[in-house]
Amino acid sequence: MIGITILVVALVLVVAVGFFLKSRNGAVRARPATAPGTSTDRLALLRGAGVESVGGGPVVLHFSADWCGPCAAVRRVVGQVVTTMASAPRPPLEVELDIDHEAALAREMSVLSLPTTFILDGDLTERFRVSGVPSAGDLEAALVPLSGPSEPKSGNPG
Repeated sequence: MIGITILVVALVLVVAVGFFLKSRNGAVRARPATAPGTSTDRLALLRGAGVESVGGGPVVLHFSADWCGPCAAVRRVVGQVVTTMASAPRPPLEVELDIDHEAALAREMSVLSLPTTFILDGDLTERFRVSGVPSAGDLEAALVPLSGPSEPKSGNPG
């Protein structure tokens, strides 16, 4: 009887963890506000990999590999969103990096699975992270505030 109880408890825990992980797959998660800014090591690795913000706009950085099946779906979704937002005041830039060629940067950014996508602001600070394939709507919603005017307009007439 004890063995069956242990088996049932273990099964329930495994199912609960599976549902938790599935719920996070593809979700755009904001970086905690209390997290420190971008380190100089990370900036050096980003710039060494060719990641630069153009005109202060956001960068959609996604890690992929030749052997990663879902990475093609991320490529399509990110390409669609970047094309849709091309007329924004500060349009987003797409950068795809092969995890095998940029292993040091992947370690620095704590990439544990593929595909993993980051939304970086104009200073190359991580603002959002997505594990799995994001939806176009969620990705665009995260990019819109970062793609707006660079200086907020004052409502004070003067």
